[in-house]
Amino acid sequence: MKIAVCVKQVPDSWAEKKMSGQVLDRAGVDAVLNDLDEYAVEEALRIVEAHSPTKEAGEGSGHTITLISMGPERATEAIRKALSMGADNAIHISDDALAGSDALATSLVLAKVISTEGFDLVICGTESTDARMSVVPAMLAQRLGWAALTFAGSVIVEPENSKVLIARSTEFGVENMSAAFPVVVSVNEKINEPRYPSFKGIMAAKKKTITAKSLSDLGIAASAVGASAAWSSVKDSLLRPARSSGIKVEDSGDGGNQLAAFLAEKRVI
Repeated sequence: MKIAVCVKQVPDSWAEKKMSGQVLDRAGVDAVLNDLDEYAVEEALRIVEAHSPTKEAGEGSGHTITLISMGPERATEAIRKALSMGADNAIHISDDALAGSDALATSLVLAKVISTEGFDLVICGTESTDARMSVVPAMLAQRLGWAALTFAGSVIVEPENSKVLIARSTEFGVENMSAAFPVVVSVNEKINEPRYPSFKGIMAAKKKTITAKSLSDLGIAASAVGASAAWSSVKDSLLRPARSSGIKVEDSGDGGNQLAAFLAEKRVI
């Protein structure tokens, strides 16, 4: 069983984000592995471990986990983090022409890589914390012509039956769905608790292979990606207004009435 996990390097979720022209300023903040992609990596590891109880992935288990990431050269930092969790190897697509690509272009590039590697299962996080769109997994499935099982809260893989079963919670209850290989699955943040890389894992990650690919390697024209090919763009942006000091209530015996009046004004009560 060959599993691919799509991962992305994003600005730190806790950093103050700013725009640089029409795009997010990524150079001015710390970059990290997308938090929600860690759940996808963890789920892939658990699937392999469940079907290889005495062996780790890549050590004769018959199952492999390959990370796929699109981004600049510094994205290798995030890739190494995911490799240190236990993934076997990675494919990094980096090209100057990719700067400013939207979700459509991203799915095009990722799908091109996936289609040539013979994967049975692709696992993604629900979304990236820099864009919050939740559309790339479905776009991948559409481009590949594969089944899509999205927003999974639990995943069961039956390699002997080439089948994947998921359960996902909705406002109407729990939906149980299944599909045959090959499948694209996206997992939510409640599915597991991602492991911390061990010292052994961190050292091992330094020796794992990251295969670099460019657009020319994939046979994709530069005109098909990047900001000039994006179907959407930011036309204007404003800085978040400074937080006001608020209202201080001096209780001289009528503090409760003042508080009630304030809440009524704000339509809380």
